[in-house]
Amino acid sequence: MAKTQPFSIRLTPATAGLVAEEVRRSGRSRGAVVEELAEEAAKARLFPGIAFRGPAPRRAWVIGTGLDVWEIIAMQRDYGNDRAKLLRNHPALSDRALSTALAYTSRFPDEVEPLIQAARRSPEELRELYPFIAFEGTGE
Repeated sequence: MAKTQPFSIRLTPATAGLVAEEVRRSGRSRGAVVEELAEEAAKARLFPGIAFRGPAPRRAWVIGTGLDVWEIIAMQRDYGNDRAKLLRNHPALSDRALSTALAYTSRFPDEVEPLIQAARRSPEELRELYPFIAFEGTGE
């Protein structure tokens, strides 16, 4: 990991309280929390409609869809990049939500692609990672 540059900020008491609560809840350092919040806020400003959820690494999702960006992109690829067919078959997914997910992925592919690949592991890879797993319908 590259060395970071020191940076000093003054937080209002209200903001400091919010950060302190996140530090307490997450068990992470104040610097790590502030850095994550700043990065997420900057990305959300670049891509209105994007928010973040989950434990570290947090995942980008498209507000109003209930879907992570990677899930929307995986669906789009499953439809052979046929935008009209995807939107026709998933009426809860809007054209704007799809455009937001595509734009976000274009800017941050190193964040989205590993999540898609992890979700597409073969049964053999899953057996190696989780030897105790049982696959339905296989008798295993």
